[in-house]
Amino acid sequence: MKTFLFIIIVLLSGAFAGFIHGMVNFAIVEPYLDQAIGIENQNLFASGEAKDTPQFWAEYDGYRDWQKSGQILAGVILGVSMGSLFGIVFALSRRSIPGSNDVKKSVILACVMWFTLIFIPFLKYPANPPTVGEEDTVVLRSILYLLFIAISGIGAVSFYQVSKKFKGNKKIVALLGYGIFISIAFFAMPANPDEITAPMSLVNEFRLMSILGISSFWISVGIILGVFWHHFESDKKITGY
Repeated sequence: MKTFLFIIIVLLSGAFAGFIHGMVNFAIVEPYLDQAIGIENQNLFASGEAKDTPQFWAEYDGYRDWQKSGQILAGVILGVSMGSLFGIVFALSRRSIPGSNDVKKSVILACVMWFTLIFIPFLKYPANPPTVGEEDTVVLRSILYLLFIAISGIGAVSFYQVSKKFKGNKKIVALLGYGIFISIAFFAMPANPDEITAPMSLVNEFRLMSILGISSFWISVGIILGVFWHHFESDKKITGY
């Protein structure tokens, strides 16, 4: 596949998947953000840090409208960046991924990347609504989360390389090795330093919607990139280019 065509496919796949992600987030995550921010506002009123005035609500509504209106665009931008990473990994590993066609291969890779880069880090450091978390710990929480993503991703790639040295059923040794490795890292990494003061029902529902939202991206990018790749690879075989 020519470089220009590869770039176009990767960017379009990421953009379309990001658009879907943004739409899903707008539909299922935003309502919980409204609830969480509402609790946060009431806490501000109770502590005297803010006053319950028409001016406050006018500024708040304007800010939230701006946030919501940018939800889709933010999803597309994130989709293009993450889709580019996914496309590069797919191009480099396509021949070694199991599957009878490019769509299946792409979906399998998306599932693997979702599991190692999203789901496992989410189990350790699940998403929290705005009412959870202190400003003083934002940097620490971000570092811990990104570090665990890096550990999981590097571990997955390393044990994938190890699996190439085994044949048949023996490849499960590498899978077990990754399981042991990430389990050790999971319990060794520090816990989230912030105490949860928001209602647990809201927190748990927000977390569920958040993981469903990001999962919609990985499902979409796997299918869309696979379809594009299969279509243009088939055309190339037919035309001889």
